[in-house]
Amino acid sequence: MRSEPSIELKILDPRLATWGLPAYQSASAAAIDLHACIDEPLTLSAGAAAVLVPAGFAIFIRDPFLCAVILPRSGLGHKQGLVLGNGAGLIDADYQGPIMASLVNRNPPGGPPVVIEPGARIAQMMFLPVVRPRFTEVTEFTDETTRGAGGFGSTGAGA
Repeated sequence: MRSEPSIELKILDPRLATWGLPAYQSASAAAIDLHACIDEPLTLSAGAAAVLVPAGFAIFIRDPFLCAVILPRSGLGHKQGLVLGNGAGLIDADYQGPIMASLVNRNPPGGPPVVIEPGARIAQMMFLPVVRPRFTEVTEFTDETTRGAGGFGSTGAGA
């Protein structure tokens, strides 16, 4: 039987009781949806700067071997151009502040705006294991590989 980590959840916006408390929407869902906890519709113009939108809650992961990442909702990015301004957001185990999503309209300047309604599902949050290696400082690596320091296309075509 799998052990489920316990994450402390603090609701900051009571409207989540109506819109949906943080929860998995299916038995195999990998992430929970984040709702836009805003008071009025928010229009993001194409090409404008990213805007921080609150998700209405805070978490305390506590376990240094867990983290959370905020990811875009694929349908919104593909169909409307709504993506995260920072690509993905990382929530460390010791962070206790409000969860926010940095949102941007990636449509080209002059393209259609993206309108976010209060309570709209705007992003998703997934919990991931964290590997925290112990570093051993060396002057030379113990083994040499064929690849060595080659990178950025060094293993074949398509560089």
